[in-house]
Amino acid sequence: MIDPYGREITYLRVSVTDRCDFRCVYCMSEDMTFLPKRDILSLEELERLCGAFIRKGVRRLRLTGGEPLVRRNVMNLIGALGRHIADGNLDELTLTTNGSQLARFADQLYASGVRRINVSLDTLDADRFKAITRWGRLEQVLGGIEAAKQAGIRVKINTVALKGVNEGEFDRFVNWCGAEGFDWTLIETMPLGDIDGDRTDQYLPLDGVRERLGERWTLTESGYRTGGPARYADVAETGGRIGFITPMSHNFCESCNRVRLTCTGTLYMCLGQEDAADLRAPLRESAEDDLIEAAIDRAIGRKPKGHDFVIDRAGRKPAVARHMSVTGG
Repeated sequence: MIDPYGREITYLRVSVTDRCDFRCVYCMSEDMTFLPKRDILSLEELERLCGAFIRKGVRRLRLTGGEPLVRRNVMNLIGALGRHIADGNLDELTLTTNGSQLARFADQLYASGVRRINVSLDTLDADRFKAITRWGRLEQVLGGIEAAKQAGIRVKINTVALKGVNEGEFDRFVNWCGAEGFDWTLIETMPLGDIDGDRTDQYLPLDGVRERLGERWTLTESGYRTGGPARYADVAETGGRIGFITPMSHNFCESCNRVRLTCTGTLYMCLGQEDAADLRAPLRESAEDDLIEAAIDRAIGRKPKGHDFVIDRAGRKPAVARHMSVTGG
């Protein structure tokens, strides 16, 4: 799959549910209205769509949410998709999770072919964790991370940089991740969905964060890549890596190799644009996959050059109305 700008699309992110057992302040309002079950694709339909993308050249598949592991029987889907790795048709099956359910599923994930996961964790302070997630418990997440580690799954920690909230903990994260053998990635907050607060108060550009980290740690550019948008630096003191995802200050659109499929069968060619393609209709219209593959081709043919993310005082409304949990984190 080649888009209009010559980029090969080899990475699919699939939101298996818009539901989550946390209510992180930068992601959701506390009183969320989720999609009715009748609008959600079955696990079998999601598997069929993923199979179509794999046949068309997707080599990396990431399951997201909401929180993917709260979807009932989701391990049936993960097990089915893992067979594409065993067959050599898929290079990687992974997921992004808040860690709350990892203690239950870590061994099953490994058995299904998952070898690497991203865990969203914005603080190592229990009280602050409760304030950020509203509903979460830090000890549960840390227990899940340890379970994944013991199962043989490599863990990367994802942290949204929040001005005035967690910026005092970044050195602690470098120490902790280095000691545990985890890569650590910092992410700029993005203007997605209406939330209760003001993102202009939360936004922390990562240029300054990296500069401050460089005053204490020896950071050198790394050629390490995972297929995602992070640019990495090696940390000499710990032997670990720090990734920086900067959609606001320095976008990475020129190298974008991914598209996003929602749990309703909507395909977004860009996280920061509203244009989308409906794959649910062709999926349900025919038992054959010709209509699906044609719809995918048309969608890739109009993938935009980049997003229009802006956070400033003049434009307080989100650049995109849908929440991250709808598109897939």
